Amino acid sequence: MDKSTLIFPYSAWWMLACLLAGGVYAFVLYWRDTYFDKKIRYTLAILRTLVVSIVAFLLLAPVLRSVRNNTEKPSVVIALDNSQSMTLTQDSNQRKQWLTELEKIKNKLEGEDIEVNLQTFDNEENLKKVRFKTPSSDLGKLLSTINNNYENRHLDKIVLISDGIHNQGVAPEFLNINVPVYTVGLGDTTIRKDLAVQAVFFNKLAYLGNKFPIVAEIKNNGFEERTVNVSLLQNGATVASQTVRLRKEDISEVDFLVQANQKGIQRYTVAVEVLEGEWTAQNNARDAIVEVIDGKEKILLLASAPHPDIKALRSIIEKNENYSFEALVAGTGQPKEERYDLIIAYQVPDMSGAVNAVLESFIKKDVPVFYILGESSDLNKFTQLNSVLNLKGRSGDIDEVFASLNGTFSKFNLDTEKLRLLAKMPPLLVPYGDYGFKTSVETVLYQNIGRLQTKKPLLALLMGKANKSAVLAGEGLWQWRLEEFDLTDRNDVVDELFLKVIQFLSSKEDKRKFRIYTTNNEYLDFERVVFEAEAYNELYEKLSNVKVSLSLQDEKGKNYNYNFTITGGTTKFEVSNLPKGIYKYTATADILGKTEKASGEFVIKDLQLETLTSTADFGLLRKVSQNTKGKFFKINELAQLEKELLSTKKPNIIHSSEELLEIIHIKWIFFLIVFLVSVEWFLRKFLGSY
Repeated sequence: MDKSTLIFPYSAWWMLACLLAGGVYAFVLYWRDTYFDKKIRYTLAILRTLVVSIVAFLLLAPVLRSVRNNTEKPSVVIALDNSQSMTLTQDSNQRKQWLTELEKIKNKLEGEDIEVNLQTFDNEENLKKVRFKTPSSDLGKLLSTINNNYENRHLDKIVLISDGIHNQGVAPEFLNINVPVYTVGLGDTTIRKDLAVQAVFFNKLAYLGNKFPIVAEIKNNGFEERTVNVSLLQNGATVASQTVRLRKEDISEVDFLVQANQKGIQRYTVAVEVLEGEWTAQNNARDAIVEVIDGKEKILLLASAPHPDIKALRSIIEKNENYSFEALVAGTGQPKEERYDLIIAYQVPDMSGAVNAVLESFIKKDVPVFYILGESSDLNKFTQLNSVLNLKGRSGDIDEVFASLNGTFSKFNLDTEKLRLLAKMPPLLVPYGDYGFKTSVETVLYQNIGRLQTKKPLLALLMGKANKSAVLAGEGLWQWRLEEFDLTDRNDVVDELFLKVIQFLSSKEDKRKFRIYTTNNEYLDFERVVFEAEAYNELYEKLSNVKVSLSLQDEKGKNYNYNFTITGGTTKFEVSNLPKGIYKYTATADILGKTEKASGEFVIKDLQLETLTSTADFGLLRKVSQNTKGKFFKINELAQLEKELLSTKKPNIIHSSEELLEIIHIKWIFFLIVFLVSVEWFLRKFLGSY
């Protein structure tokens, strides 16, 4: 409802003064005018009086105050758990019956001026279209989403309909929900006899020829002291089995040690035999997806003398299982391998020249080099050998410098928020001199002298060449790691930065004209598999309008064929509804008259969370209601729920907004004045006056 009031800044008597001014003006203008007869003069005088009075009134700056009232109804959100476990203990007729009752309650509430909305795991808004197929139950996320979406709105209550089985995310009883949550329990609280592979623990990466462990937890309800057979299958074939006596504690642990004999993505399945009397056999097996790779990337560190930084670098590099680290200090022998993927030249070349020849031999083989400078570095020899920096200075002269991040660096992703921690790190010892760049160099970190930021590079990378290179112009990395651990109890930020530099240096340049890959190696069975494809010409410029044929093959040899077109830059193509398993894909494209081919692998996984337990947890639902001052009902008590919702309904909220508008800005008043003046002018002209 709108209400308008005229606010006058002066006494109301001034309105009479405006009218009087208009009358006086018209009287002076027309009282002696004998050209028109009396009626016409009165008409013209009235028109002039109105015009002058309105203009005078506007000069007094009156204001129109408008108040608008909006009514907001209370809202009730029905949070419906539409996970797969909701169908395990009820048939479709029972489910249809309570969904129909819920629809009636919704209509009744809406008839009582209450806004009712539905929230599910998959954001379905229509009760009649709800499908109970979500593979996990994150009740905490469901409730917190509602709480956040209705912040600063007139939310009255949340009605949570669930079996209380929560298997992902934050436990709902620990959430801070601002409104009462009325929970409705559905399902069977009886503990059923059942065996389940509750969890499987394994390393996602293994190396060809090595052995690796797979550990399974077997959960039992009602089968204590029974003996069962637990098997390990690889791609469907049994590779190991054990006989296990089930413990009273309800969790039994089974260990397998597996030999990695086959390269690529391998699916291992831990399966426990099905016993008579089990409630379901769906949870008697769980998969472990392991990628077996052929060898690690080899990294060699060269140094003329021991230093704490060497141990720090070893700790950083060995965090990544895909790297093999070897340190060669002068006088300790020769490199173990003929070829390495990366050389770390720690203060090499140096003045003694003890391992300079080893470094030069690998440079000739185009092995990427990561130079780390320090007090012992031979600056002249370094400038000759490296492709990153020109450094003019005297060996042995050093500065203490702090690090600052180059905010414009974007060649690979860095977490700028985390890297703010570098400002708190102790100084590095850096050779003093004039720093100059060679071609295609990107600076990651700059040198700071005290609080003064310079443009001298502290960490710089050579980009755009096959034999990549990098320079860290200082020693003291070990102090950075100690300081970070002292501040955060972790070694994450410094380690992540240098691991990314090492990954950049050791990665091989992709020279293929056609590339296709999945955005992830693993997908859940309800997710879409996303492919990204790129095509290049001889100059490695991206091509458009390239037709691609994509073929997928599952473990059973079944093929899935698709076609799409690369439309520009990097094109994404999505595939959905694939059953779980390991898939190999092959794609071909005709590029400039030549057929190019690319291939790869990915995995579709089944979470299997919803089959781990069928026992409804009404205790969890009661806690949620108790913590939020709501109430708990069973699914057969929906009529009582309806009465409770209506009897505790919150009143409507009226939101008022006020608007002040100067009368002079109202357009129709302007047109009224123009109209009155025009009528007066027309009458005078029509009757022959000027």
